[in-house]
Amino acid sequence: MYSSELIKGTLKTIILKLLSDSDEMYGYELTQRVKELTGGKIQLTEGALYPTLHALEAQGVLSTNVVNVGNRIRKYYSITPTGKQLANDKVNEYADFIHTMTFLLGLKPNMG
Repeated sequence: MYSSELIKGTLKTIILKLLSDSDEMYGYELTQRVKELTGGKIQLTEGALYPTLHALEAQGVLSTNVVNVGNRIRKYYSITPTGKQLANDKVNEYADFIHTMTFLLGLKPNMG
């Protein structure tokens, strides 16, 4: 598992990318998808996820849809057109950052 410092710096990018690739997702679904895609190397906590989702919603890059499921209320998040552009920008910025850090730290890119 990766340190919380690394995850904190990439959380918005992760959320925006996942939501740009789907119609809508709820919080627990996001945590499970990240865990699944990373083989458990990244496990998002509710304490990190929900404040970030709420901040992105306040920025207008996410919208929500509240649905009653049985006796529970589930809040689905979807990305706005502005959010899709931000997701694209964040992914490109992160890709450039990885390239820069690989060079800076003298690492050999893993091609396998």
